[in-house]
Amino acid sequence: MRTSARNQYRGKVVSVRKGAVNCDVELDLGHGVTISANITNDAVQELGLVPGRDAVALIKSSFVLLTPDSDTRVSARNKLRGTISQIIPGAVNAEVKLQLAGTRVLTAVITLDALEELNLVVGTPCTALIKASHVLIAVND
Repeated sequence: MRTSARNQYRGKVVSVRKGAVNCDVELDLGHGVTISANITNDAVQELGLVPGRDAVALIKSSFVLLTPDSDTRVSARNKLRGTISQIIPGAVNAEVKLQLAGTRVLTAVITLDALEELNLVVGTPCTALIKASHVLIAVND
């Protein structure tokens, strides 16, 4: 599988909570890192998502919000804590790499203004915020 999504994480489905239209699917990525995705019931059925199934979480870097405040109260289901390991500035945006637990690295693209306003620098603890509806799930058949 090849995709343009910068963040691709293999894991195991640990839970599937069904609602009237959508399901909340939780994926264990290891090292205490989990990702929640909110996808349609049809997608859960078509992909055969059940606890124990291997799956891949896909997250576009532009869907990732960053905050230096780990206690920020927001509706985003996914709060991934880490440390900024690299910043690649561009003309308008910067690519920020966040070292998560284990060997996982998360990539976010934020504006240079946000980078400056939040005082984000390499070595800074940081939390990535991702809405569950912004997480895609894929499987290999």
